[in-house]
Amino acid sequence: MTPQPGPPTLAEDLLIVLKPFGIDTEPVLVRTLAGALLADLSLGHHVRTLPGRGGSIRVEAVTERPPADDFLRSAWELLRSHPRGVQAALAEIGPTLISPLLPRLDRPGDSPRAGSVDPDSGGDGEAGRRVRLVSGVRGLLVDGAEAPQRIVALAALLSASGTLRRFDPEIPWTPAVIARAAGIERDVWEARAVAEALTRAVAAALAGNVILAAAVLSGSERH
Repeated sequence: MTPQPGPPTLAEDLLIVLKPFGIDTEPVLVRTLAGALLADLSLGHHVRTLPGRGGSIRVEAVTERPPADDFLRSAWELLRSHPRGVQAALAEIGPTLISPLLPRLDRPGDSPRAGSVDPDSGGDGEAGRRVRLVSGVRGLLVDGAEAPQRIVALAALLSASGTLRRFDPEIPWTPAVIARAAGIERDVWEARAVAEALTRAVAAALAGNVILAAAVLSGSERH
């Protein structure tokens, strides 16, 4: 028999809620998926964080707690080889995730994971799963409801990636929601790392554009 994937991962949840928006640009999707995978490993106590230089965070595998799911285990094995700074971990893990994730999204008879919202809402399959996930994030951010750690992590990652505003009006983009999401993002180290990685990527891109523009200008002045 063909081995079946383990329970749905947070990275799958992220892909499903973002799918209608076609978020497939580098580095947003790649870094955010990597943050989701690290969050999954952390929630399962498969990795732990260590203090790094200058207040940074390093991540190492908990050797006695390997994840059973092959998708999670590949990243765990990478971190088991030696601890990495969280930014290095995001950069190494992210580009490898899309291909193995996509086949996992179509799960016949998919049912909600324990601790999510009403299991009878939205039906089964990918569409129903998205309804449940978005409803959970909305309850957390709009209504201030308590939520499972996975929903909290999902909300934090959406905030860190800058994609949360796209959910309006499903999740109204109001000052109260923005403030609540930012607070949750600060409390989830994986989300903080994603936000920092994306800020660095934007800064690098801007610097590259300035250098290119200067080169073009210099070339035009010589003619």
